[in-house]
Amino acid sequence: MPEGHTIHRAARDHRRILADQKLAVSSPQGRFAEGAARLNGRRCRAVEAYGKHLLYHFEGGDTLHIHLGLFGRIRKHKLPLAEPRGAVRVRLVGPAHAVDINGPTICRVLDGPERLTLIQRIGPDVLRADADPERAFTKIMRSRAPIGRLIMDQSVMAGIGNIYRSEVLWRQGIHPQTPGRMIGRAAFDRIWTDAKALLTIGVKRNAIITVDGAIPSKSRYRERVNIFAKSQCPACRGAIRRFEIDGRRAFVCDACQPLSGNE
Repeated sequence: MPEGHTIHRAARDHRRILADQKLAVSSPQGRFAEGAARLNGRRCRAVEAYGKHLLYHFEGGDTLHIHLGLFGRIRKHKLPLAEPRGAVRVRLVGPAHAVDINGPTICRVLDGPERLTLIQRIGPDVLRADADPERAFTKIMRSRAPIGRLIMDQSVMAGIGNIYRSEVLWRQGIHPQTPGRMIGRAAFDRIWTDAKALLTIGVKRNAIITVDGAIPSKSRYRERVNIFAKSQCPACRGAIRRFEIDGRRAFVCDACQPLSGNE
């Protein structure tokens, strides 16, 4: 599943090529034909991201809501239009570019009240300037759930995905199984600040980079992360332990991230 930096990168790129333009909206696959017809020919006022949700705001108050889920994919290309690749759920065509979205978990049109309801249920997004980290801290400090689950809960703290979870907690010396109520304010502030910094790099470089000074490479991520999918801790050279949180892979160095209260 794409992490928050991917969605913010898409919002930034699509804002440049689609915002303030009248768009031809279609559903080559056919499964979004009714929604596409509702938006077709209308001006896209803005494009923004809330965590892992991508929102295209159209004149008249409607919003195209996209959540890629595990298998969704976005392709951007210049005109002239090419034949759709695979099952394109929705195609957005502006004056010079087109955006194809395949296989999203969510692809729907929201009216104003529905959009507000969606935004209200999403936790504060570390990449948004209007995010209120106090909302996230309040939920975490009241919870017995492990911090490794809480920071992946998009209603608590939006944008952090599986790789960033392991990386941020390792960088801050916090065990993923530490109960939320044991996370003090200073530890939470470190998590928030580091997550914001790393995801900002991700947007800029279009890659997950959590090793200080590393640069993007052609490999998927192994040279750019510290412990995710690794066997040895780069700090203490001890073994990295792999386990699961809610069915998702998590990694921890039990020596560098002792399971205890964090201040």
